[in-house]
Amino acid sequence: MKAIWELKNKYEKWLQIEILAAEAQAKLGNVPPEALAQIKEKADFDVDRAEEIEKEVRHDVIAFLTSVAEKVGPSSRYIHYGLTSSDVVDTGLSVLMKEAIELIIEDVKQLLEILKKKAVEYQDQPVMGRTHGVHAEPMPFGQKIAIWFFEMQRNLARLEEAKEVISYGKISGATGTYANIHPSVEEHVCKNLGLKPAEASSQILQRDRHAQYMSALAITAGSLEKFATEIRHLQRTEVNEAEEPFKEKQKGSSAMPHKRNPIICERITGLSRVIRTNSLAALEDIALWHERDISHSSTERVILPDSTILLDYMLHKFMAIMADLVVHPENMKANIDKAKGLFFSQKMLLAMVEKGISREDSYRIVQSCAMEARSSDYDFKQALENNSKVMETFSKEELEKIFDISYYLKRSEIIFNRLKQSD
Repeated sequence: MKAIWELKNKYEKWLQIEILAAEAQAKLGNVPPEALAQIKEKADFDVDRAEEIEKEVRHDVIAFLTSVAEKVGPSSRYIHYGLTSSDVVDTGLSVLMKEAIELIIEDVKQLLEILKKKAVEYQDQPVMGRTHGVHAEPMPFGQKIAIWFFEMQRNLARLEEAKEVISYGKISGATGTYANIHPSVEEHVCKNLGLKPAEASSQILQRDRHAQYMSALAITAGSLEKFATEIRHLQRTEVNEAEEPFKEKQKGSSAMPHKRNPIICERITGLSRVIRTNSLAALEDIALWHERDISHSSTERVILPDSTILLDYMLHKFMAIMADLVVHPENMKANIDKAKGLFFSQKMLLAMVEKGISREDSYRIVQSCAMEARSSDYDFKQALENNSKVMETFSKEELEKIFDISYYLKRSEIIFNRLKQSD
């Protein structure tokens, strides 16, 4: 990923665009055949020389072109014929952004395979579900991961759409009117770069494209942050149901040798904030003055390389976490047992309603018994047995059947069948 954003690679794209434009101009008779031959044979650049020239001229494209001209000689006057700088810069940037997001898309596809495998592995493992950080009802641990899988599928679709949106170029001149360049030049350049010509452009490609691209990166990073945050919660000492891998010689604290901290998940959480903030800068870049200013340029030189490199890194780190995720089924059971059966409250409420008791009265009785169990040394089932109205309505056998944890996993196959059938 880093290599995509190296200055050498950017200049290679610029040179490719200039040569393709010269080819198209030659077909139109604007570049002599012998000049085109010279350009194709000798066109090259020197990064250090271009940077040296830029210090003088304070214009990166002119510095690049001067470096190329020194290699080509007199025929270089036909390079950049009819073009403006942004024709080269924006079209080249689209190619770089496309290359970068293709790597990210491949990362996401690999992560999806890992998530699917891990979700299926734990589809029958009960874990306490939590809402507001408080015990709710049990669920399959694999369902947590299945939710992540489907979210990453949506991220994949967003990234692929962003790739399509950014796969456009423009070779249409200073205000996009084709006044000094024939549209066929644009068609030739874009086709050979795997891009489409923009339907209409000013001096630049419109920045809603780049904002959508950055938004897709930010949402994907946000998902990784969400997953990492859940693992961080599960790794808390009081929960201890799952944790990120801890290598044999790894150290958790300079002071406390017992520590195993979720440092990679915390790193992912922090880096997500960077990408999310960068996406806001991309949104700010949409509104430029008239046909172009360059307030977007300095921003993009930072946010595009940084965000794609960071997201690539985060995806690889999260793949490693999920591939070797440490899971503690015994602690999941222990945490379920700590609930004192209180999570059966909804099932009990429904059973009372089915017996003909109003929902309001049923709720009052069940809540009263639940609060009694919470503040006593016995469980919810015992509190129900202590309630005369409950025991008038239910036999002990009926009450016993309500307290069956398999009830909460009985339809989980619906979710996992969808998972297994997904691409």
